Amino acid sequence: MHDFINAIADEQKRKDSFVLLDMMKKATGEEPVLWSSSIIGFGNVHYKSPTTGREVDWLRIGFAPRKANLSLYLMVNIKEQESALKKLGKHKTGAGCLYINKLEVIDIKVLKAMIDAAAKKK
Repeated sequence: MHDFINAIADEQKRKDSFVLLDMMKKATGEEPVLWSSSIIGFGNVHYKSPTTGREVDWLRIGFAPRKANLSLYLMVNIKEQESALKKLGKHKTGAGCLYINKLEVIDIKVLKAMIDAAAKKK
């Protein structure tokens, strides 16, 4: 996993990725696995889409250091996290994803609590 992260050209994104790697590893107690050649994931869940009914095996939590931002996959209901998201700082959300440009622009303690909660969710 270190080789994958070390290959990230953007220095800040590389540093942030190592922070996220450590946070998620501690939260899950699991070793990371590379999914789809670009997503660092922890754990495994069988997921059924409530809208399409499609079933897949997927990571419990993880992140992808994308060119535009850090995409976090926390498998949480965004509405359940509204109060945490208000305290988080600059971010965007999508269908089950949290997008952050840099960790320095958010409250890292709030993010850690969100990661810990997501790691405990069944």
